[in-house]
Amino acid sequence: MAKHLIQILLLGTRAVGKAFVSALRQEYIASQAAAAARQGGGHRNCNANEGTSKRHGISVEEARQILNMGPEESSPDDVQKRFEQLFKINDTKKGGSFYIQSKVYRAKERLDEHLRIEKQG
Repeated sequence: MAKHLIQILLLGTRAVGKAFVSALRQEYIASQAAAAARQGGGHRNCNANEGTSKRHGISVEEARQILNMGPEESSPDDVQKRFEQLFKINDTKKGGSFYIQSKVYRAKERLDEHLRIEKQG
């Protein structure tokens, strides 16, 4: 019985370890792509309102997906409200994820930038 429990524990630990390593690789690749885009060497050369922001590394559409917002929810108050809700839910002190908090923060920044540019033009 104990032997089977140890085997199950080892298999579970191995699976979690592989998932963690995979997530780290993906984040490393994404951060390298964002750094290249910020330096102007990226493969994307998009309008700040439509495509990937060189500063934030994500598009407006991706930011809306992260904050779970539709195009009709485009006021600064809507963005702020959704940001606060998701940031609070993912608080690391409550067992949340710092990575998700970071994504939520960057999404808010990107939508704030988009709304600012839209308001000027």
